[in-house]
Amino acid sequence: MTAPPGRRERKKAATRQKIADTALRLFLARGYDAVGIRDVAAEADVAVTTVFSHFASKEALVFEQDQEFEQRLTQAVTGRAPREPLIPLLRREIHALVRHCSAEGSTQTWNLIQDSPALRQYEESMRLRHAESLAAALTADPDLSRSSTACRALARFTIEAFALAREAADPDAAVDEIFQMIEAAWAATASE
Repeated sequence: MTAPPGRRERKKAATRQKIADTALRLFLARGYDAVGIRDVAAEADVAVTTVFSHFASKEALVFEQDQEFEQRLTQAVTGRAPREPLIPLLRREIHALVRHCSAEGSTQTWNLIQDSPALRQYEESMRLRHAESLAAALTADPDLSRSSTACRALARFTIEAFALAREAADPDAAVDEIFQMIEAAWAATASE
């Protein structure tokens, strides 16, 4: 059992969330390009250096849960019990991600992303990074007995499942349909 976070960690997390919430509110109100880091810092009542100690870039302010999602995907692989089926775990994480990103109020954020070339490019690089991290976890797992190509393909298809489902009329049904195909392809790569 992990110990609950201490006071310092809680304050740090609260500051990070305050900065992210403030940035998103400003971006939605004024437009992404019209708001600078100094504006976010002033509105959140923190120093510019504090913003950069929590977020590597202006784009990262919009994708504040990026690292958490990446960790959850890799932990679906590294934290699973021996012989526990992999594909249902990945499906569960993609369902959670899709639900988070299609929750009430998220439409404005996705419109913001679609309207900004910088945010679209950041999202694409973020998805590629997630796929590489997931592929590394899959390739390193000796119980999977798959080629690195099969692991990289599974990782890419898993990440793309999110993007495709997010655009679907019924995102949950889309995730399930995509993962049926992913599961069949993964089974076909099993070594005998």
